[in-house]
Amino acid sequence: MLAKEIKPGAMVVHNGAPCLIESVTVQSPSARGGATLYKFRARNVVTKAKVDITLKGTEGLDGADFRKRDVSIMYADQESVHLMDSETYEQYEAALEDVADEMKWVAEGAEGVVAMIYNDECVGIQVPATVALKIAQCEPGVKGNSATGRTKPLTLETGAIVHGPEYLAEGEVIKVDTRTGEFLGRA
Repeated sequence: MLAKEIKPGAMVVHNGAPCLIESVTVQSPSARGGATLYKFRARNVVTKAKVDITLKGTEGLDGADFRKRDVSIMYADQESVHLMDSETYEQYEAALEDVADEMKWVAEGAEGVVAMIYNDECVGIQVPATVALKIAQCEPGVKGNSATGRTKPLTLETGAIVHGPEYLAEGEVIKVDTRTGEFLGRA
C-alpha cells in the first residue's frame, strides 16, 4: 500500500509486526521538489505499544494478513479467554492479560465483540463503543441530595467501577462508554 492510500483503521506490517493505524497527518513542504510526508500514529496489536511511522508519498507498507471476526465469548479461565466465531463456529483463544482492559466491559452473552485475527491467532478483541451493564453494587441515594451534580462510584456486573449520578440504584441498567469509562445514561 502506498502511503497516500493508508487510512485510519487500516492494518499494516511495520518492522515485522501488525500495526493498526490510528491517525494520519499529511505534511506538504513549500519548497520546490519537496516530497509530501505522511506521518502515521499506529498501535502494535501484539504488544499494544504506540508506533510513529513517517513515509514519503511514494513509499509504502505491506498490508497485514489480518481479519476481524464477530465472536461470542464462551468462557474465561485463569490464563485465557475462549471465543467462538459467530459464523463458522471456529474457536479462538486470547491471553487474558492481553484483553483484560476490554473484558471489564463484556458481560455474559454480550454481542458486538470483534476478534482481531492475525496469522490465524487471536491477538486482541474490540468491544462496542457503548455497552449496557447492570449495576451490581452502589451506595443508596439520599432523598434531597440531587440539587448538585454529585456522583458516586457504581460497581457494575463485570466488576468495573464507573462514576454516576446519585439517583441510580442497584439493579438498574446503565450505558457506559467503553473508550473512556464514563457513564452515559440509563439504558
